[in-house]
Amino acid sequence: MFGTSGVRGTVGDTVTCRLALDVGRAVASEGYETVVVGRDARESGRMLADAAAAGLRECGADVVRVGRAATPTVARSVGWRDADAGLVVTASHNPAPDNGLKLWNPSGQAFDEAQREAVARRVREGDVDLAPWDGLGEVTRWDGATDRHAAALADAAEPGDLSVVLDVGNGVGGVTAEALRALGHDVQTLDADPDGSFPARPSEPTAENCRTLADTVAATGADLGIAHDGDADRMRAVAADGEFVGGDVLLALFAREATGDRSAADRVAVPVDTSLAVADSLDPLGVSVSRTRVGDVYVAERASEPDVAFGGEPSGAWIWPDETLCPDGPLAACRLAGLVARRGSLASLVGEIETYPLSRGSVETDRKEAVMEGVRERVCARYAEVDTRDGVRASAEGGWFLVRASGTEPLVRVTAEARRAERAEELFAAARRIVESS
Repeated sequence: MFGTSGVRGTVGDTVTCRLALDVGRAVASEGYETVVVGRDARESGRMLADAAAAGLRECGADVVRVGRAATPTVARSVGWRDADAGLVVTASHNPAPDNGLKLWNPSGQAFDEAQREAVARRVREGDVDLAPWDGLGEVTRWDGATDRHAAALADAAEPGDLSVVLDVGNGVGGVTAEALRALGHDVQTLDADPDGSFPARPSEPTAENCRTLADTVAATGADLGIAHDGDADRMRAVAADGEFVGGDVLLALFAREATGDRSAADRVAVPVDTSLAVADSLDPLGVSVSRTRVGDVYVAERASEPDVAFGGEPSGAWIWPDETLCPDGPLAACRLAGLVARRGSLASLVGEIETYPLSRGSVETDRKEAVMEGVRERVCARYAEVDTRDGVRASAEGGWFLVRASGTEPLVRVTAEARRAERAEELFAAARRIVESS
């Protein structure tokens, strides 16, 4: 039932009020006595949050309602309110017809696999502990969550006087504007009115979806552009010349900054599909990358280990464990602005990161499991350094390749990267041949 990003799907099909009610009941029945509940801007979130809160209270849990707020705001609020868990009604960067539910621990870390399965089992089996009439949970409203988050962001980032264009994308990331202004920056917002139909652009902040932001930054002479997805757990950036900055490059910049003044024993948590550029940029600092499965929940789990200074995904999820274990897009925006204010233009910082040729493609198949088993056998037999924690990743001279089955389509995806273009093409061709022959 739960993926790494919680439950997500089309409202009225996969995601219903019955499901939200059942999840609320299950969470309370697992012993979480106080739960913070919030939602993003999707209109369906109102009824789903009501249903989840009803299920929680029906099984004796107290509920703290924070209303419409960014996912990192809700996740952080669990600790701020001394609650036991958080429940966010959001589909994050998914399209408007979707919604979902994601669960959080007081540390800001999303529910891990064991916690998710415990809740899913109760939903499947209807194993819930309904409270008696005089044992129902109470509900309170906390209207200060966003202000508390903005204050925390201002405390965690450097001040500056940049001109920043913030593309909120009709999501709930307005807290970023509040925090940037408190830090001294001049902020112009695009599509700042929350609207879960996402009329301005699709929710996911990709280069294609952020063309208006890029054009606005370049045309106005702004120093920096920032974009969020619908619930602001992701953050992407645009340099002053209008260049949309690649996720791997941003990851390298954040990781270098987080580890530059710390012990050489530091590690950075990254998923298996992260570019060589990150490891190569950290190597001179004596910092290593620690690879995880794809998904911010796995990056956060690794980031909770004491010698990991930072965790990130090229898709735009950034985690500073000294602040919180949830991906915090507004925090990333404020720290990037501070970095640019202190060290110079984002374009010049980007120029410090060497990038490499990358090849991507896919093979159609209705035998994904059998194909992946064949790929594992062949790759393990031919390559010395193989990682099978999430697909099959093989390191080879000068590069690597990754073969992963799509979770939603009848496809097996192939990615290859190398320091030379010819080598990237060779590795991609070798990996594709292995897939096609499996």
